[in-house]
Amino acid sequence: MQNKLNILAGAAKYDVSCSSSGSNNATPQGGMGNTAATGICHSFTEDGRCVSLLKLLLTNVCIYDCAYCMNRRTNDIPRATFKVSEVVNLTLEFYQRNFIEGLFLSSGIIKSPDYTMEALVRVARELRTVHHFGGYIHLKAIPGASPELIEEAGRYADRLSVNIEIPSEPALQYLAPEKNFASVFQPMNHIREKMVEYKAPATRLLSSSPSLTRHAKPPRFVPAGQTTQMIIGASPESDFQILTLASGLYQQQQLKRVYYSGYIPINQDHRLPVVSAPPLKRENRLYQADWLMRFYHFRHDEILDAANPFLDPDFDPKMVWAMRHPELFPLDINNADYEMILRIPGVGVRSAKLIIQGRRFGRVRAEHLKRMGVALKRAKYFITDPDLPRALQRLYPEQIRATLLPPSRVLQQISFLDTPPPQLLLAHA
Repeated sequence: MQNKLNILAGAAKYDVSCSSSGSNNATPQGGMGNTAATGICHSFTEDGRCVSLLKLLLTNVCIYDCAYCMNRRTNDIPRATFKVSEVVNLTLEFYQRNFIEGLFLSSGIIKSPDYTMEALVRVARELRTVHHFGGYIHLKAIPGASPELIEEAGRYADRLSVNIEIPSEPALQYLAPEKNFASVFQPMNHIREKMVEYKAPATRLLSSSPSLTRHAKPPRFVPAGQTTQMIIGASPESDFQILTLASGLYQQQQLKRVYYSGYIPINQDHRLPVVSAPPLKRENRLYQADWLMRFYHFRHDEILDAANPFLDPDFDPKMVWAMRHPELFPLDINNADYEMILRIPGVGVRSAKLIIQGRRFGRVRAEHLKRMGVALKRAKYFITDPDLPRALQRLYPEQIRATLLPPSRVLQQISFLDTPPPQLLLAHA
């Protein structure tokens, strides 16, 4: 058992789509476990990735031969497969020892998508119905599995995820010829449709489900929603293409999260790029851009466009957007609306709300912004305030960039310019 656990827990670390917040389950009567709405405890893998749950593969045996996957069938690696009862017992034992508050379960594809999905469903069904487990369960929805199995999984799991893996279909078919977008979007679409159906008024549920009694409580279905994951850097898509796809998924599939995983060079394959390390900085910038779309009301084509298809490695996307729009700044935070305050670099959602509330009682000044949590190091170039030097708001975007970059990076950028703008040199004179 220990050997299986070592192999299958280690193999699961490459799947990052396992956020745990979003549902609130009470402990069932006579059962064990609960899920708080604020999420569960977190641990970290050896490479720094956040892990919230007991994170396992049911098996690392797989019938597919995806170029980027450690578990591809042609890899000569130790293989293992859990029995359903073993996963159930491990989950309960880890929970009883207070190591976890839930389970994240994925799998390689054994025999067929339906065969694999049925085994995942059996784990969740036994935890819920036999052991009355009220903790968090996140299952992988297997592309190509039947709608009936996907629906049953959704009745037991708090969250389902269907991984896109490669952000464009031509690249996916090149790197994983046995996969295609149709097989990915089929379960995604079914989960979305069932989420809408299960959230419908009770009368509508009663009319479509005669087995429900008149006073029956509508059944639960993936209360924490669905997620997906993209591998970044294994294929040549630009950040603009990736954010365009993510934006469409949020709007059309109503995904809870899109996860971005920097490509880890684990296989020797002529179809893969030659890299020495995963692109963690690019991964981080994509998460920041994703955050802007989800919480700061940015459209994906405001962050990037065809003329600027890649995120800046030196500055966060909001800072870059502000520097590209000097006509909108500096901004008077005592008169600006909430949407524009949100777009000031260094101002978060919480601090933007505090600014709106605070100015009802008097002028908000720089000293107040610090207490509100505003990062004045970035914000001071984009706001008007009598406590700040007026010269800061008269700097060109190039000067702001040069001022915030470490001197070594400024010199590195200047070396690529035939005639460097004088303001770049003046900023460090």
